[in-house]
Amino acid sequence: MSRFNHRTKWTRRDYIIRSLSALLLIAIFVLFMPRESTRTYHYHEGGVWDYSTLIAEDSFPILKSETQLEYEKDSIRHYHIPYFTYRKNVADSIINEWHSTFATELKATVPAHYEQAIESELRAIYDRGIISVTDYTTINTPNISSIRIISDNISTLHSISDVYTAKTAYETLIGIADSTTLKRDILVNCKLNRFLVANLRYDEKKSQQLLSELENLITPYIGQVITGQKIVDRGEIIDAETFRILESMHHFIGENEKSSTEIFLNLLGQAVYAGLIVVLFLLYFLQFRNDYLISTRSMLLTCSLFLIFPLLTYALVVHTDLSPYLIPYCITPIFVRIFMDSRTAFIAHLMTILMSAVAVAQPANFITIQILAGLTAIISLRQLTQRSELFRAILIVLAVSVLAYISIQLAERRVLMIEDADYTDLIGISIGCLLLMISYLLLIPVERIFGFTSNVTLIELSNANNPLLRLMSEEAPGTFQHSMQVANLAAAVAEKLGAKSQLVRTGALYHDIGKTRHPVFFTENQRSINPHDRLTDVQSAQIIISHIREGLALADKYKLPQVVKDFITTHHGKSITRYFYINAQNKCPDMEIDPARFTYPGPEPQTMEQAILMMCDAVEAASRSLKEITEESISDLVDKIVNGQLAEGHFNQAPITFLDLENAKEVLKNKLQTIYHTRIQYPELKK
Repeated sequence: MSRFNHRTKWTRRDYIIRSLSALLLIAIFVLFMPRESTRTYHYHEGGVWDYSTLIAEDSFPILKSETQLEYEKDSIRHYHIPYFTYRKNVADSIINEWHSTFATELKATVPAHYEQAIESELRAIYDRGIISVTDYTTINTPNISSIRIISDNISTLHSISDVYTAKTAYETLIGIADSTTLKRDILVNCKLNRFLVANLRYDEKKSQQLLSELENLITPYIGQVITGQKIVDRGEIIDAETFRILESMHHFIGENEKSSTEIFLNLLGQAVYAGLIVVLFLLYFLQFRNDYLISTRSMLLTCSLFLIFPLLTYALVVHTDLSPYLIPYCITPIFVRIFMDSRTAFIAHLMTILMSAVAVAQPANFITIQILAGLTAIISLRQLTQRSELFRAILIVLAVSVLAYISIQLAERRVLMIEDADYTDLIGISIGCLLLMISYLLLIPVERIFGFTSNVTLIELSNANNPLLRLMSEEAPGTFQHSMQVANLAAAVAEKLGAKSQLVRTGALYHDIGKTRHPVFFTENQRSINPHDRLTDVQSAQIIISHIREGLALADKYKLPQVVKDFITTHHGKSITRYFYINAQNKCPDMEIDPARFTYPGPEPQTMEQAILMMCDAVEAASRSLKEITEESISDLVDKIVNGQLAEGHFNQAPITFLDLENAKEVLKNKLQTIYHTRIQYPELKK
């Protein structure tokens, strides 16, 4: 069994929760997956068709462009004939008003024959019609030369020149003086303009109705594409005509209603695809990293990343024309690599890319580029300890992604068409890689939300200027030196075993912080007085054991992450304070001593790092009691302590193998021999 797959007993509830979670993931993916593959094509007029030869699967009409449709509508608007309604009662009313005015105001000064002559001319003018100034201004355009006049429900066509305005009607009325015996000055004094009002009213409703009918006659199509017809070849420049055909295809497919069978098969295919990927994803954890599968925070992080990026891809492809390469997919392997491990990072990235690829136009190219980018991110970002490491990794990912894209273009086109190249995807790749920089800003929120601790945080905690470490160096200098030595030993062992060296180093620095509350009760901080001499063995044991509880209290006060607090509780496991326990037995050989009063609360180490710290802590502390420092004594000491811990079952819950223990012992022996090496005695100068 893999050291990382240390199984625990699963409950029925655990199986139900994870099964429901898998079904929920599948449902979400299927719900948001694009339904039409053609929507995944990205193109523009004048660009290069980067996809395979496109053949029409069904017949569909070619739509006119919006510009063309608007042009045709404008033409109709410019040349349509407006409608006017003829009002008969206006002429009769005006004539009556003229006779009345003549009889009351003009009869004394105007000759009688003027009355009939002006009446006759007014009737002629009103028969042709008078248009208001407002209406005349509306229709008086170069495009309109005629109008239709509706009288008694009969429409007749008239030239605009045949009708009058109030001005032209007055000029005509006064002008009769030129062809008759009537005098102009007398006509002017009659103030005839009072009797000229519009009797033609613009019929807007009728005119607009006619305009709408004409516009409805405009066909939105300019041709037909038949089934099997080639639309565009790979590498072909997309001209205006081809662009219209592609747009028409999208419109036709989007508007075309599918049968219930087609819809069912579409959903079934997407559900099976999503189900395969989700199940394989979970099977990886079940088979190789069971420890992550039972860890809520690990599953929340991986499933969140696994869900977010495909959904972003679907949204980008369906609702925009932007390149999917804009999305920084490598955030997934970066985060999983930092907080978990490299293998899991690659699997998570691979599954994310496979789930996202269903929405893109060239899935093979997309998968290839993203896998190479993800592998590069994992390899180049072994451990995130400095900001510069992330920037360096991003630059490497950018270079690899661009080279991969260019190489694919060269391989498929056989030539790099600089002048005709579509740089949309290339620009998208560059921007997507640059967006990876936000991963550094997201580290702290991710740590807070999911309960992880990055190397950056661990390094900050390892700084000797940290308030808690500075407190320990002042209050318990001996413990501080002991912790430093243990940290160095543990880091060396972790490097040898492939464990997280920075994690165990930080944990070692804080594992004994509880001793700062009562430092004099611990031998490394004592000088001449031993306060245990005035206490019973049980009291002394309880004070020694209490440094676990006191350490947790300080850890909570200074907000240490949980992963560091775990080192405080596990570095002694459930071992016995052997010195005081044996001393109590020796003092009272006839009395049965309860070992529980001398036992640490535990728990036992759960991880390899915690097991390493337990070994190093015990070995370093015991090495200080060696009376004679030799290679044999150090070797015997290390073997005795580590083998004793193994025999007592302290490593039973930790994913550590016998080979790991042997390698750990070897490192400890070498390091201790180096620490306690014999220095040469310098000779004194003889005078």
